[in-house]
Amino acid sequence: MEPTSIDALLNETRAFAPAETFTQQANLNDPAVYSEAAKDFEAFWAKAAEGLDWFQPWTKTLEWSPPYAQWFVGGKLNACYNCVDRHAKTWRRNKAALIWEGEPGDERVLTYGDLSRETQKFANVLKSMGVSKGDRVCIYMPLVPEVVIAMLACARIGAPHSVVFGGFSAESLQDRINDAQAKVLITADGGWRRGSVVPLKKNADDALKTCPSIEKVIVLDRMGIDYPVHMQSGRDVWWRDAMEQAALECPCEPMESEDLLYLLYTSGSTGKPKGIMHTTGGYMTQVNATTQWVFDLKEEDVYWCTADVGWVTGHSYLVYGPLSNGATCMVYEGAPDYPDRDRFWAMIEKYRATIFYTAPTAIRAFMKWGESHLQKHDLSSLRLLGSVGEPINPEAWMWYHQHVGGARCPIVDTWWQTETGAILISPLPGLTATKPGSATHALPGIFPEILDNDGQPLPLGKGGYLALTKPWPSMTRGLYGDPERFMQTYWSKYPGIYFTGDGARRDEDGYFWLMGRVDDVINVAGHRLSTMEVESALVDHPAVAEAAAIGKSHDLKGQAVAAFVIIREGFEMSDSLKDDLKEHVTKKIGAIARPDDIIFSADLPKTRSGKIMRRLLRDVAEGRALGDTTTLADPAVVQSLKDKYEGQED
Repeated sequence: MEPTSIDALLNETRAFAPAETFTQQANLNDPAVYSEAAKDFEAFWAKAAEGLDWFQPWTKTLEWSPPYAQWFVGGKLNACYNCVDRHAKTWRRNKAALIWEGEPGDERVLTYGDLSRETQKFANVLKSMGVSKGDRVCIYMPLVPEVVIAMLACARIGAPHSVVFGGFSAESLQDRINDAQAKVLITADGGWRRGSVVPLKKNADDALKTCPSIEKVIVLDRMGIDYPVHMQSGRDVWWRDAMEQAALECPCEPMESEDLLYLLYTSGSTGKPKGIMHTTGGYMTQVNATTQWVFDLKEEDVYWCTADVGWVTGHSYLVYGPLSNGATCMVYEGAPDYPDRDRFWAMIEKYRATIFYTAPTAIRAFMKWGESHLQKHDLSSLRLLGSVGEPINPEAWMWYHQHVGGARCPIVDTWWQTETGAILISPLPGLTATKPGSATHALPGIFPEILDNDGQPLPLGKGGYLALTKPWPSMTRGLYGDPERFMQTYWSKYPGIYFTGDGARRDEDGYFWLMGRVDDVINVAGHRLSTMEVESALVDHPAVAEAAAIGKSHDLKGQAVAAFVIIREGFEMSDSLKDDLKEHVTKKIGAIARPDDIIFSADLPKTRSGKIMRRLLRDVAEGRALGDTTTLADPAVVQSLKDKYEGQED
């Protein structure tokens, strides 16, 4: 039976057209861009590639032999040159590139001239340690300016970097180093998180007990003399000491367009992490162009993407996209609620940020904390808001629009993946009328389809699998050392077509509504419900700050809905509120979606990038032993939920 329960989302009537004043000044404001790209997408992307500086022009735009693409064949360029050198040669030399604030409140500003000098010196440090073109370098650092310098220095000499998020464990770091066979590790003595020290060097030492490929370790002194760490003679070198010896100039390595720029590991649902490979020319073309289009980036903007560089969002929209455009980027080391829940708003006011790009998880936390924290600060500098990481609930979208954006800022709700490298589905803020909760349309030059199980396109309103039918420049070139897994994961469901693993629908206006991972679908008596639609219905209730819905086994219905709910401050957990929430879901979606169980919680199990681990919630709801919890930000959360859930069962 075809489900109808997502109608509440597909029938969203609220729409927000771009303000005429915004459209007039927008980087893209002519709808003909879509037809131009559809007519000849290779020529369209070739034109976009002209936004970069190339040492040698390409001879062929695309060679496509599914699943492998080669873009801008024969062209040579360097990512660091495009992010640093070409700006440092102009008046931008004295323009702020990075405005950084540490969690304790320390501040630094690096101009493009500063970035050029520090990057060249650190590139020479890497060379002095035997790093050459093609060698992998692992980076395990806090979110400080030096992590950006390290990434750019690797790109400068053609050494692919593998950034591991500083919140990951020693075991996770070890797995990633060994898979990449990294030659050098760059780390720090520690970093700050909610007033506590993250012991990065200690974790690194634990990891390196079984990492034979590592020859040298470079350690940034972030914490100072009050935080001593072990330094292994002959292997470990302080960043500051190495930089004192380094020469000031280091030429950029000319890289083939298809040379590897970086590896980034993303967790698979099973098995070891996947080493996503991104190459230089196509990736840089698309992140450079989409930063201009989606964020409407201007010379005078102060741009803040809150992501850590441990995730692809930080790679594409904190480092390579914005810096290749000569942007001024804010960077913040710590948590959004430390020392107070207004930290983000205080920083927006302080630095007069104009563009703010963050995750729905953060937005829902801000909702839970209430508007009083925003009201303390002047957010009038903001002109555009963005969302990334997972589908955003319509009510969270509206709260973001009204309370953060003052009902004046366009919202770009962006869909993409580590594997896609760049944003693929998003509003163009000067052209697209937005709907709360919808990522709207594919960007020009991108060709998604919603397919059924047999690979047939589905009509509007029908739910299916999101797939991409044509190649795009920033697409992953594979999984490092594992071509069979690459084929099996992304290319085996539909021959010659990229399977995203996400479910989606399009409404009658052709707008895309992302339904989350296809394994996040609940099948109740033959009706397929997305976790997102149940969660959206719950968050629509005034008492609910955040919710996670899962399907649990049911003898009659196959699966029943169980929901884990965080309530807003000012409301009390009670049986009557549970009943009220069940009725609310019934009213919003239908009786088929009525939760059998509602569990109140102070928190939800999330990965360190903020994604809810519904797999573990299913373990809780079905009374199974908990699966792997190593990627959780706080493993104690899920154990607490398990104890609470078991205590409620009859």
